[in-house]
Amino acid sequence: MTPREYDKFGWQHEAVPHALHLHRYGPPGPIRILAVHGLGGHGRRWRTLATQYLPDIAVAAPDLIGHGRSSYSAPWTIDANVTALADLVKARSERPVLVVGHSFGGAIALSLAAAHPDLVSGLLLLDPAIGLDGDWMRDIAQASSASPDYTDPDEARAEKINGSWADVPIRDLDDDLDEHLVPLPNGRYGWRVFGPAIMSYWSELARDIVFPHNAIPTTVVRAALTRPPYVSDELVEGLSQRLGSAFNLVALECLHMVSQARPDDTASIVRTMLS
Repeated sequence: MTPREYDKFGWQHEAVPHALHLHRYGPPGPIRILAVHGLGGHGRRWRTLATQYLPDIAVAAPDLIGHGRSSYSAPWTIDANVTALADLVKARSERPVLVVGHSFGGAIALSLAAAHPDLVSGLLLLDPAIGLDGDWMRDIAQASSASPDYTDPDEARAEKINGSWADVPIRDLDDDLDEHLVPLPNGRYGWRVFGPAIMSYWSELARDIVFPHNAIPTTVVRAALTRPPYVSDELVEGLSQRLGSAFNLVALECLHMVSQARPDDTASIVRTMLS
């Protein structure tokens, strides 16, 4: 039997192979969607999309290694997450699944499709971050290391409101804080992540782009208001050349948190890709 626990909202959480903590939504039975969050995030970020817009579809949304309630043990790499996610899909589904990846999760989704094409029926990449400039990633990692925590929850909330969460409904922002912001031993507050893992992952975002080896249907959603953009011309051109008519590019007028800012559009694309 797989151990299970329920949070204060009554949502089910399960431990799965490789110590990935799993947020499971939708009807019982084999999963149809694997939802992969971005760097510094967690699987519960998919809850509104799954429960309010896709309630009839079985969704598995794990916390990645070094995130949330999953294992903090090294290695902290894209490849380690691909191995863990492949095991999850094999254990939870009877057929290939649609992989929805946001930001860093998009990079992992691409690598999963390249390494295990038999497990992936399609890719929906929401403002994916991969093949990014190494100097840019160095600067972000350095800034994150210099300011890793907050005086109080209000400071953390203000940072999100004035940043990439500016167009996300307040209820979803507050839900994220409730799940993800925790008191620290030093009396301050920080995200429920393992700092060294996050630093390692910033470097992973500068890795070369990994493309699927076969024509897996792939949709990239570019968040048109993200500055500087995460979705590179190299990624778009590479997918277009390799996949041809199996590739689709969509631009949405939103900031980086695509599924929270535009859940209706995201759900519509999901249903089209599953049909």
